[in-house]
Amino acid sequence: MAEIAGSLERVGFRTFLPQRDGLVLDEVRRELLRGGYNPSEARRMAQTAIFRLDAFEVLHGCEGLVANLNGRVPDEGTVAEAAMAWTAGKSVVLYKSDNRSLMHGADNPLVAGLGQFATLSTIPEVAYAFAQLLRKRAPQPAGGLPASVKSAVEHGRRLSAALAAAKSPAEIVAAVIAATRSTLAKPSR
Repeated sequence: MAEIAGSLERVGFRTFLPQRDGLVLDEVRRELLRGGYNPSEARRMAQTAIFRLDAFEVLHGCEGLVANLNGRVPDEGTVAEAAMAWTAGKSVVLYKSDNRSLMHGADNPLVAGLGQFATLSTIPEVAYAFAQLLRKRAPQPAGGLPASVKSAVEHGRRLSAALAAAKSPAEIVAAVIAATRSTLAKPSR
């Protein structure tokens, strides 16, 4: 995925690679534990923050998504992000450089359909196809998302801004707490 992000960045795209640019579950959870949250609250808060940040990046922060389908079955997080992007009318490019699959050489049609049943197998193809899809894509109307999705995206936007300014996990804990406190009980200290 780092190679794919790099190829897109070299041709001028800004990318969000969750494992590189997002929140690291264990680091954030550790900081919440240091702040007095119990282990289950800290885990839930970190998971909620990660979900909301990714929802923001997919639904608002990007124009399209590249889904890496390598493996016998694709990563469930990748599938969820690709489904969000497709549902929001974003371009989805599918990448798969291996031939493992669950369905006799084919990917699940519910996943393959997110990328119009076209799967690319080389990284240079991905950057080219992504640029072509974005040129052809009609602008999507704003709004129309359910209130719970809008709320998650707004919390994710705040987390994204805090993450961009942060120099350590401790610096983003306040943003994680603010983004998750509406759905969680008070900390036990």
